Amino acid sequence: MFKNAKVYRLTAPFDWDQVQLHERLGDQRFRPCGPQEVATLGWTAPLGANAELLVHAVNGCMLVAARRQERLLPGSVLSEALAEKLADIEQAEMREVPRRERTRLREELLVQMLPQAFTRSRLVRAYVDPEAGWIVVDASSDKVAEEILSLLRKSLDSFPAKPLTPTAPVAERLSGWVASGSASGGLTLEDQCVLRDPEDSRAVVRCRGQDLTAPEVRNHLDAGKRVVAVGLNWNERLSLLLEEDLSLKRLQFADELLDELDTGDAEDEAARLDAELMLLSGELRPLLAYLAEEFQVEGAGSA
Repeated sequence: MFKNAKVYRLTAPFDWDQVQLHERLGDQRFRPCGPQEVATLGWTAPLGANAELLVHAVNGCMLVAARRQERLLPGSVLSEALAEKLADIEQAEMREVPRRERTRLREELLVQMLPQAFTRSRLVRAYVDPEAGWIVVDASSDKVAEEILSLLRKSLDSFPAKPLTPTAPVAERLSGWVASGSASGGLTLEDQCVLRDPEDSRAVVRCRGQDLTAPEVRNHLDAGKRVVAVGLNWNERLSLLLEEDLSLKRLQFADELLDELDTGDAEDEAARLDAELMLLSGELRPLLAYLAEEFQVEGAGSA
Protein backbone atom coordinates (compact mmCIF):
# COMPACT_ATOMS: atom_id res chain seq x y z
CA MET A 1 0.00 0.00 0.00
CA PHE A 2 1.35 3.41 -0.95
CA LYS A 3 2.24 5.73 1.94
CA ASN A 4 2.73 8.79 -0.26
CA ALA A 5 1.54 10.07 -3.60
CA LYS A 6 3.61 12.36 -5.76
CA VAL A 7 1.25 12.98 -8.66
CA TYR A 8 2.14 14.01 -12.20
CA ARG A 9 -0.19 14.85 -15.06
CA LEU A 10 0.14 12.91 -18.32
CA THR A 11 0.38 15.37 -21.20
CA ALA A 12 -0.18 12.79 -23.95
CA PRO A 13 -2.19 9.56 -24.21
CA PHE A 14 -0.53 6.52 -22.64
CA ASP A 15 -1.12 3.70 -25.14
CA TRP A 16 1.14 0.94 -23.81
CA ASP A 17 -0.49 -2.31 -22.76
CA GLN A 18 0.90 -4.58 -20.05
CA VAL A 19 3.01 -6.82 -22.32
CA GLN A 20 4.38 -3.96 -24.43
CA LEU A 21 5.35 -2.01 -21.35
CA HIS A 22 7.00 -5.06 -19.77
CA GLU A 23 9.11 -5.61 -22.87
CA ARG A 24 10.30 -2.01 -22.99
CA LEU A 25 11.14 -1.88 -19.29
CA GLY A 26 13.21 -5.05 -19.65
CA ASP A 27 16.11 -3.10 -21.16
CA GLN A 28 16.45 -1.23 -17.86
CA ARG A 29 15.97 -4.17 -15.51
CA PHE A 30 17.57 -3.79 -12.08
CA ARG A 31 21.07 -5.17 -11.50
CA PRO A 32 23.16 -4.94 -8.32
CA CYS A 33 25.98 -2.43 -7.98
CA GLY A 34 29.25 -3.44 -9.56
CA PRO A 35 32.49 -3.17 -7.52
CA GLN A 36 33.14 0.42 -8.64
CA GLU A 37 29.55 1.66 -8.91
CA VAL A 38 28.13 4.04 -6.32
CA ALA A 39 24.47 3.31 -7.22
CA THR A 40 22.25 1.51 -9.73
CA LEU A 41 18.56 1.93 -10.54
CA GLY A 42 16.35 -0.40 -12.56
CA TRP A 43 12.97 -2.07 -12.86
CA THR A 44 11.94 -5.09 -10.84
CA ALA A 45 8.75 -7.15 -10.71
CA PRO A 46 6.16 -5.38 -8.50
CA LEU A 47 4.85 -8.78 -7.35
CA GLY A 48 8.22 -9.81 -5.97
CA ALA A 49 11.31 -11.78 -6.97
CA ASN A 50 9.36 -14.87 -8.06
CA ALA A 51 7.22 -12.95 -10.57
CA GLU A 52 8.22 -12.56 -14.19
CA LEU A 53 6.37 -9.48 -15.44
CA LEU A 54 7.73 -6.02 -14.71
CA VAL A 55 4.20 -4.59 -14.98
CA HIS A 56 1.08 -5.51 -13.04
CA ALA A 57 -2.25 -4.37 -14.47
CA VAL A 58 -5.25 -3.76 -12.20
CA ASN A 59 -8.34 -1.59 -12.58
CA GLY A 60 -7.02 -0.05 -15.79
CA CYS A 61 -3.77 0.96 -14.05
CA MET A 62 -0.21 -0.18 -14.71
CA LEU A 63 1.82 -0.83 -11.54
CA VAL A 64 5.62 -0.77 -11.83
CA ALA A 65 8.44 -0.94 -9.29
CA ALA A 66 11.99 0.38 -9.42
CA ARG A 67 14.81 -0.72 -7.16
CA ARG A 68 17.71 1.56 -6.30
CA GLN A 69 20.84 0.12 -4.74
CA GLU A 70 23.67 2.26 -3.40
CA ARG A 71 26.98 1.61 -1.73
CA LEU A 72 27.30 3.09 1.75
CA LEU A 73 30.65 4.79 2.05
CA PRO A 74 30.25 7.79 4.36
CA GLY A 75 32.36 10.81 3.52
CA SER A 76 33.66 10.87 7.08
CA VAL A 77 35.14 7.36 6.64
CA LEU A 78 36.86 8.34 3.41
CA SER A 79 38.14 11.58 4.96
CA GLU A 80 39.55 9.71 7.95
CA ALA A 81 41.40 7.26 5.71
CA LEU A 82 42.73 10.15 3.63
CA ALA A 83 43.94 11.99 6.74
CA GLU A 84 45.86 8.90 7.87
CA LYS A 85 47.42 8.53 4.42
CA LEU A 86 48.47 12.18 4.32
CA ALA A 87 49.95 11.98 7.82
CA ASP A 88 52.04 8.95 6.82
CA ILE A 89 53.38 10.72 3.72
CA GLU A 90 54.15 13.97 5.54
CA GLN A 91 55.95 12.09 8.32
CA ALA A 92 57.91 9.79 6.02
CA GLU A 93 58.85 12.38 3.38
CA MET A 94 58.92 15.52 5.55
CA ARG A 95 56.80 17.52 3.13
CA GLU A 96 53.32 18.97 2.79
CA VAL A 97 51.10 17.17 0.28
CA PRO A 98 49.78 19.61 -2.39
CA ARG A 99 46.09 19.86 -3.27
CA ARG A 100 46.37 18.05 -6.62
CA GLU A 101 48.06 15.07 -4.96
CA ARG A 102 45.45 15.08 -2.18
CA THR A 103 42.72 14.82 -4.80
CA ARG A 104 44.49 11.94 -6.53
CA LEU A 105 44.98 10.09 -3.25
CA ARG A 106 41.33 10.54 -2.36
CA GLU A 107 40.27 9.06 -5.70
CA GLU A 108 42.62 6.11 -5.22
CA LEU A 109 41.22 5.44 -1.75
CA LEU A 110 37.69 5.59 -3.13
CA VAL A 111 38.55 2.94 -5.73
CA GLN A 112 40.07 0.74 -3.01
CA MET A 113 37.30 1.12 -0.43
CA LEU A 114 34.18 1.13 -2.61
CA PRO A 115 34.07 -2.64 -3.35
CA GLN A 116 34.09 -3.38 0.41
CA ALA A 117 31.28 -0.93 1.20
CA PHE A 118 27.91 -2.30 2.29
CA THR A 119 24.95 -1.88 -0.06
CA ARG A 120 21.43 -0.68 0.68
CA SER A 121 18.38 -1.15 -1.54
CA ARG A 122 15.12 0.75 -1.73
CA LEU A 123 11.96 -0.16 -3.65
CA VAL A 124 9.78 2.58 -5.12
CA ARG A 125 6.41 1.74 -6.64
CA ALA A 126 4.40 3.84 -9.07
CA TYR A 127 1.32 3.36 -11.18
CA VAL A 128 0.09 4.93 -14.37
CA ASP A 129 -3.63 5.61 -14.67
CA PRO A 130 -4.17 6.25 -18.41
CA GLU A 131 -7.92 6.76 -17.98
CA ALA A 132 -7.55 9.53 -15.41
CA GLY A 133 -4.36 10.94 -16.92
CA TRP A 134 -2.07 10.59 -13.88
CA ILE A 135 1.06 8.84 -12.77
CA VAL A 136 1.30 8.37 -9.01
CA VAL A 137 4.67 7.67 -7.33
CA ASP A 138 4.99 6.39 -3.78
CA ALA A 139 7.65 8.92 -2.80
CA SER A 140 7.85 11.70 -0.26
CA SER A 141 10.47 13.74 -2.11
CA ASP A 142 10.58 15.30 -5.56
CA LYS A 143 14.06 13.86 -6.13
CA VAL A 144 12.97 10.23 -5.74
CA ALA A 145 9.84 10.74 -7.84
CA GLU A 146 11.82 12.43 -10.61
CA GLU A 147 14.26 9.50 -10.65
CA ILE A 148 11.36 7.18 -11.47
CA LEU A 149 10.07 9.46 -14.21
CA SER A 150 13.57 9.75 -15.68
CA LEU A 151 13.86 5.96 -15.73
CA LEU A 152 10.51 5.72 -17.52
CA ARG A 153 11.64 8.26 -20.10
CA LYS A 154 14.86 6.32 -20.63
CA SER A 155 12.95 3.05 -21.01
CA LEU A 156 10.22 4.38 -23.31
CA ASP A 157 12.27 7.04 -25.15
CA SER A 158 9.52 9.50 -24.17
CA PHE A 159 7.21 9.82 -21.21
CA PRO A 160 5.42 13.18 -21.25
CA ALA A 161 4.39 13.98 -17.69
CA LYS A 162 4.49 17.21 -15.70
CA PRO A 163 4.15 18.10 -12.02
CA LEU A 164 0.75 19.38 -10.99
CA THR A 165 0.58 23.14 -11.44
CA PRO A 166 -2.31 24.69 -9.50
CA THR A 167 -3.40 28.14 -10.68
CA ALA A 168 -5.52 28.75 -7.58
CA PRO A 169 -3.70 29.97 -4.42
CA VAL A 170 -3.39 26.68 -2.54
CA ALA A 171 -2.11 28.09 0.77
CA GLU A 172 -4.93 30.64 0.84
CA ARG A 173 -7.55 27.94 0.23
CA LEU A 174 -6.09 25.67 2.90
CA SER A 175 -5.91 28.58 5.33
CA GLY A 176 -9.55 29.34 4.58
CA TRP A 177 -10.52 25.76 5.37
CA VAL A 178 -8.74 25.85 8.72
CA ALA A 179 -10.10 29.31 9.56
CA SER A 180 -13.68 28.21 8.85
CA GLY A 181 -13.23 24.81 10.53
CA SER A 182 -14.34 22.87 7.46
CA ALA A 183 -12.96 21.77 4.10
CA SER A 184 -14.94 21.41 0.89
CA GLY A 185 -16.32 18.52 -1.16
CA GLY A 186 -15.88 15.12 0.47
CA LEU A 187 -12.98 16.35 2.61
CA THR A 188 -13.03 16.97 6.34
CA LEU A 189 -10.33 18.44 8.55
CA GLU A 190 -8.31 16.19 10.82
CA ASP A 191 -5.92 17.16 13.62
CA GLN A 192 -2.70 18.29 11.96
CA CYS A 193 -1.42 21.17 9.89
CA VAL A 194 1.73 23.12 9.05
CA LEU A 195 1.71 26.92 9.05
CA ARG A 196 4.43 29.10 7.56
CA ASP A 197 5.08 32.81 7.43
CA PRO A 198 5.07 33.85 3.74
CA GLU A 199 7.65 36.53 4.55
CA ASP A 200 10.03 34.18 6.39
CA SER A 201 10.22 30.53 5.33
CA ARG A 202 12.03 29.68 8.57
CA ALA A 203 9.03 30.69 10.66
CA VAL A 204 7.13 27.38 10.70
CA VAL A 205 4.57 26.01 13.17
CA ARG A 206 3.70 22.30 13.11
CA CYS A 207 0.50 21.14 14.79
CA ARG A 208 -0.31 17.48 15.36
CA GLY A 209 -3.02 16.00 17.55
CA GLN A 210 -4.42 19.52 17.67
CA ASP A 211 -7.97 20.81 17.31
CA LEU A 212 -7.52 23.05 14.28
CA THR A 213 -10.39 25.27 15.39
CA ALA A 214 -8.57 26.09 18.66
CA PRO A 215 -7.73 29.76 19.38
CA GLU A 216 -3.96 29.18 19.24
CA VAL A 217 -4.22 28.00 15.63
CA ARG A 218 -6.44 30.97 14.77
CA ASN A 219 -3.88 33.29 16.37
CA HIS A 220 -1.20 32.07 13.97
CA LEU A 221 -3.52 32.74 11.03
CA ASP A 222 -4.35 36.21 12.33
CA ALA A 223 -0.61 36.87 12.66
CA GLY A 224 -0.20 36.26 8.91
CA LYS A 225 0.94 32.66 8.74
CA ARG A 226 -0.58 30.48 6.05
CA VAL A 227 -1.42 26.78 6.02
CA VAL A 228 0.94 24.92 3.67
CA ALA A 229 -0.11 21.39 4.69
CA VAL A 230 -3.23 20.08 6.37
CA GLY A 231 -4.53 16.72 7.53
CA LEU A 232 -7.71 15.68 5.76
CA ASN A 233 -10.08 12.75 5.52
CA TRP A 234 -11.65 11.77 2.20
CA ASN A 235 -15.21 10.45 2.60
CA GLU A 236 -14.27 8.76 5.88
CA ARG A 237 -12.24 6.27 3.87
CA LEU A 238 -8.78 7.76 3.41
CA SER A 239 -6.70 9.89 5.79
CA LEU A 240 -3.92 12.03 4.31
CA LEU A 241 -1.75 15.12 4.60
CA LEU A 242 -2.30 17.49 1.66
CA GLU A 243 0.67 19.74 0.93
CA GLU A 244 0.89 23.03 -0.92
CA ASP A 245 2.22 21.35 -4.09
CA LEU A 246 -0.80 18.97 -3.99
CA SER A 247 1.33 15.99 -3.02
CA LEU A 248 -0.24 13.55 -0.58
CA LYS A 249 1.58 12.10 2.42
CA ARG A 250 0.76 9.77 5.32
CA LEU A 251 -1.90 7.91 3.34
CA GLN A 252 -3.90 5.68 5.65
CA PHE A 253 -7.11 3.85 4.79
CA ALA A 254 -9.88 3.31 7.32
CA ASP A 255 -9.51 0.13 9.36
CA GLU A 256 -12.70 -1.39 7.99
CA LEU A 257 -11.38 -1.06 4.43
CA LEU A 258 -8.09 -2.68 5.39
CA ASP A 259 -10.00 -5.54 7.01
CA GLU A 260 -11.71 -6.17 3.67
CA LEU A 261 -8.29 -6.67 2.07
CA ASP A 262 -7.58 -9.66 4.30
CA THR A 263 -7.97 -12.56 1.88
CA GLY A 264 -7.39 -15.13 4.62
CA ASP A 265 -4.43 -16.52 2.69
CA ALA A 266 -1.18 -14.87 3.72
CA GLU A 267 0.62 -16.57 0.85
CA ASP A 268 -1.62 -15.11 -1.85
CA GLU A 269 0.44 -11.96 -2.25
CA ALA A 270 -0.78 -11.32 -5.81
CA ALA A 271 -4.42 -11.30 -4.73
CA ARG A 272 -3.70 -8.91 -1.90
CA LEU A 273 -1.73 -6.58 -4.15
CA ASP A 274 -4.60 -6.61 -6.63
CA ALA A 275 -7.01 -5.63 -3.88
CA GLU A 276 -4.70 -2.92 -2.55
CA LEU A 277 -4.16 -1.32 -5.95
CA MET A 278 -7.88 -1.57 -6.73
CA LEU A 279 -8.67 0.24 -3.50
CA LEU A 280 -5.90 2.82 -3.88
CA SER A 281 -6.61 3.74 -7.49
CA GLY A 282 -10.36 3.66 -6.90
CA GLU A 283 -10.09 6.25 -4.11
CA LEU A 284 -7.40 8.43 -5.65
CA ARG A 285 -9.19 8.82 -8.99
CA PRO A 286 -12.10 10.88 -7.63
CA LEU A 287 -9.93 12.58 -5.00
CA LEU A 288 -7.33 13.75 -7.53
CA ALA A 289 -10.08 14.82 -9.94
CA TYR A 290 -11.63 16.89 -7.18
CA LEU A 291 -8.30 18.47 -6.16
CA ALA A 292 -7.51 19.26 -9.81
CA GLU A 293 -10.83 21.08 -10.14
CA GLU A 294 -10.70 22.77 -6.73
CA PHE A 295 -7.18 24.15 -7.27
CA GLN A 296 -7.51 24.61 -11.04
CA VAL A 297 -4.62 22.39 -12.10
CA GLU A 298 -3.23 23.33 -15.50
CA GLY A 299 -4.20 20.90 -18.27
CA ALA A 300 -5.94 18.41 -15.96
CA GLY A 301 -7.99 15.93 -17.98
CA SER A 302 -6.36 16.93 -21.29
CA ALA A 303 -4.03 13.91 -21.68
